[in-house]
Amino acid sequence: MPSSEAGAVRAAAVSARGWGWRHAGRTAQAVHGLDVDIAPGERVLLLGPSGAGKSTLLHALAGVLGGEDDADEAGSLLIDGARPQDSRGRAGLMQQDPETQVVLSRLGDDVAFGAENLAVPPRQIWARVHEAIDDVGLADFPLDHPTSALSGGQKQRLALAGILAMRPGLILLDEPTANLDPAGVLEVRDAVGRCLDKTGATLVVVEHRVSVWKDLVDRIVVLQPGSSSEPAVLLDGPPDAVLEQARDMLAAAGVWVPGYVPATRARTGAGTGAQTGARSETGTGELLLRADDLAVSRERPRRRGFKTIPPVPAQSGLSAEVIAGQALTITGPNGAGKSTFALTLAGLLAPVAGKVGAGVGLSNGAGSDPYTWKAQQLISRIGTVFQEPEHQFVTGRVLDELMFGPRHLGHGEERVDELLERLRLTHLVDANPYTLSGGEKRRLSVATVLAASPKVLVLDEPTFGQDANTWAELASFLSELLDAGTAVVSVTHDQEFSAVLGGTELRLDSAAAALAPGARQKAGAA
Repeated sequence: MPSSEAGAVRAAAVSARGWGWRHAGRTAQAVHGLDVDIAPGERVLLLGPSGAGKSTLLHALAGVLGGEDDADEAGSLLIDGARPQDSRGRAGLMQQDPETQVVLSRLGDDVAFGAENLAVPPRQIWARVHEAIDDVGLADFPLDHPTSALSGGQKQRLALAGILAMRPGLILLDEPTANLDPAGVLEVRDAVGRCLDKTGATLVVVEHRVSVWKDLVDRIVVLQPGSSSEPAVLLDGPPDAVLEQARDMLAAAGVWVPGYVPATRARTGAGTGAQTGARSETGTGELLLRADDLAVSRERPRRRGFKTIPPVPAQSGLSAEVIAGQALTITGPNGAGKSTFALTLAGLLAPVAGKVGAGVGLSNGAGSDPYTWKAQQLISRIGTVFQEPEHQFVTGRVLDELMFGPRHLGHGEERVDELLERLRLTHLVDANPYTLSGGEKRRLSVATVLAASPKVLVLDEPTFGQDANTWAELASFLSELLDAGTAVVSVTHDQEFSAVLGGTELRLDSAAAALAPGARQKAGAA
């Protein structure tokens, strides 16, 4: 964007007095007794354990929580002295699930959508679009690139680009780097910093890992769960002062303070030290799944006259083995096809070339190709946790969600209470799954799959949205499952999580590299 158009915006001021919010159907408030002031142009990092109401506050500031018929609100929450519902356009919100923010089918149009709705002049819109796309690292894609062809991490960058193009006075970011590769994390953070430097906008960012944003913000505000009788704000002050004075308290509350990795259960026979990445030698050695020279794509074959045009592979030449009681971790940059490969391995996508074969112990008479299995056969053998938790929910109550699989499989429901307890969901049994926090939704999506007791568990970004305490609980639980003989396949950028599970790593290079002649990638020791 030309510098003459990149001038400062009118930065927004935020004020809360005794503000609280209770979602419909919930007995406890998501946020209770919030008193806080944020000055125009201030940059605030919002911290707190999973379920403390951080996302609820951001949605409230964006004016998208719903009307009074949907829930109970207490106190006041204002932007520039007006209710957020009456100030739409002043705030731009990037939600935890970027999939929900993709509106149009072409990349450039999607980035321009918000600015167009704010009646920005067309010449300025497209200048902003080009700069925003460049800032978030999507400049290699043409403006007419299909948004449906972007990976989850790329869609997250797309959502951020749309917000930056709006030039709001208040930028609200909810876990903006959670699904990004390490290079993408820094790229997006720096893009936000450049935008703030240009515009002077106010920033409120929710992120569990403090180190990413600590040097960009002026202030840290720590929230505690809304069910508490105490005020919502636990700590408030300059970043270094808050981290120095209350490091142990923050760690105990589940905040990812710099340099802190929570203790987890050690794998039986695993190597020493979370940072060594030593391979665990546990497991029965039984081959459950095997991928041979696999090419994968989310596209479907197309008909052109009498010919069938095969899809263009996102990756090719992939080989891997899934062994009972061992972990397989799929890593690599955003857009490399990690999720597509995992979904193909799980029997949810048909291979473009090559094959996925199930061992006799896993197929148990269902046939060797998981893609041909019926739904009931699949979920009792291979359980898949999608990148977007909402895509798995089929009921309106947490307990019903957990009971759904076992009831349809004719299994006992004895695991449900254990899963509720281990994944810290017991207090939410009557809640609507869609009203949970991002971290709670992720744990529920894992629990619903585990309730069916599959032999293979495929997880896409399993630690997304987790505070340090729930992260440790989830990692320890999966470690127990591995020792009990379950195979765990995970797509992740979380190196600490990979180190806890051990096993083997399959690193995918960029899609362009995968399409090179003779390209072949194979899982090796982590």
